[in-house]
Amino acid sequence: MLTKIWAISILAAFYFFYIAKMLIQAGQSIKTNQAGKGNKPLKVRIIERIMSLAAILTIIAEIISIFAITPVFPKPVVLLGAVTGIVAVVLFATAVITMKKSWRVGIPEEKTAIVTNGIYRISRNPAFLGFDLLYLSMALMLFNIPLLLCSVWAAVMLHLQILQEEKWLDQMFGEEYRNYSRKVMRYLGRRRQ
Repeated sequence: MLTKIWAISILAAFYFFYIAKMLIQAGQSIKTNQAGKGNKPLKVRIIERIMSLAAILTIIAEIISIFAITPVFPKPVVLLGAVTGIVAVVLFATAVITMKKSWRVGIPEEKTAIVTNGIYRISRNPAFLGFDLLYLSMALMLFNIPLLLCSVWAAVMLHLQILQEEKWLDQMFGEEYRNYSRKVMRYLGRRRQ
């Protein structure tokens, strides 16, 4: 029962920050969710739509797992999952707060500011890393094959989205982005100069 409470709490906290940020930006007339929308190349829109579908199906799998699956891993693994989930929430919340008005879901049609401060000094994609850690957290706490498959699929789609966003950032910000990407790694860490 405690595992289910932890899982519900972690999911609620994570998606609270996600939804709150979207609502705050909507109040500022910022169109946050641009995934699969707009005048983008077809390949970009397709990857964004599949990524969105994978994320939604993973949320559904996580919720079903909370209420229908009995945890199978030993308590230390479940505890590791809970700690990973807390890290995911903190990382994601820090990322979207640091991005201020530049946070978008999907590649934006408009030019936003490049963010390289705060958490972005040690990860070019801390929000995506937060999602990956959330998926890992739920898999450790609520392991089952459908959840694992959905989580892996969602993580792969997030990675493909990152690759697309890197091309967009290079086009939008040129040398400024290239200098940044030479210093900070895609997921975690800084490169030696």
